[in-house]
Amino acid sequence: MQIVLFVLAALLLAAGGGADAAGDAQPLYDLGRSRHTTLSDIVPEVLKSRVVVVGEQHADENHHRAQLRVIRALHSAGAKVAVGLEMFRRNSQDALDRWVSGDLPPQEFERIFQDNWGYAWSAYQPIFEYARAQKVPMLGLNVPRDVTRQVARGGFKSLTDAQRGLLADVTCQIDEEYMRFIRGAHGAHGHGNANFLFFCEAQMVWDTAMAVHTLDYLRSRPDAVVVILTGVGHARKGAVPRQIHLRSPVPVPVTVFLPEIPGSIDPLTVGSQEADFLLMGVK
Repeated sequence: MQIVLFVLAALLLAAGGGADAAGDAQPLYDLGRSRHTTLSDIVPEVLKSRVVVVGEQHADENHHRAQLRVIRALHSAGAKVAVGLEMFRRNSQDALDRWVSGDLPPQEFERIFQDNWGYAWSAYQPIFEYARAQKVPMLGLNVPRDVTRQVARGGFKSLTDAQRGLLADVTCQIDEEYMRFIRGAHGAHGHGNANFLFFCEAQMVWDTAMAVHTLDYLRSRPDAVVVILTGVGHARKGAVPRQIHLRSPVPVPVTVFLPEIPGSIDPLTVGSQEADFLLMGVK
């Protein structure tokens, strides 16, 4: 009997089931209702969204584990999930498709990941392996590096039509809360006297690219839910979610998760105008 139970448990885990896979182990703080809850409790509410944005600090493996719990919880609940990635350029979509289909060897894909992103593969690997095992589509949402570099140097107007692609009318018109964040990022990146407007437009290019590429995917897949994985700055409601609302002709319900970072992102420092839920005690 014990052997049978062990086999059943292993099969559940392999299929993406089990308590942690359903999100039961992930505590949350509901910013709109000012109360503690769990991921499993709010999954029915989140399933009403077409886009779910889950923020991260790129080097924090705990944040990526929490992101995977969100993906698994929605997928286990029957949602047709696709994972949108800040970490991959749109022109790397073929590699993502081949990875999910099982046609790309892990070592080769790891090299492609490293070409797209400057952080450790090991931190993101469980997410990519889950998507491959469950055949969950993965979407490259970002633009080529030369585009953001050029905007940072010469502004959005310096781009050619080919470079702009689906992007249009990128400006630094943002809310006060997000402006404070970008000014802090500008100083933290050591840009000194570099043109702040161009730096801000470069950030808006990333926000806008993730928004328009997500909307482009959803137009042909009306029953899909895109889970966007991106840095905490881009994840805030004033960033990618705002661009989604501005650039969609019809309302697109969006839910935003941010990881708890005590003293920076916690129930005392952020409110429902910035996110819907905090992923608490991520570990």
